[in-house]
Amino acid sequence: MTKEDVFVKLKEILIQEFELEEGTVTPGANLAADLDLDSIDAVDLIVKMKPLLSGKLEPEQFKQVKTVQDVVEVLYPLVQDR
Repeated sequence: MTKEDVFVKLKEILIQEFELEEGTVTPGANLAADLDLDSIDAVDLIVKMKPLLSGKLEPEQFKQVKTVQDVVEVLYPLVQDR
């Protein structure tokens, strides 16, 4: 799975599960400011992505995440063995 594949799946989840407009979900979109997601939403997002992950996502890894691309960068290494 490439980073682009991770982004596409992440975007799909954000649109379907969080009812976001497709045009707002870009790599540079800020999760809080642009997409109006809070920390509970972030946890829900991780749960939705969990079936794709081969490794364990540690909460500390997600603390510095601000943008959609940041999420891709954190998740990408964890999907490599799937």
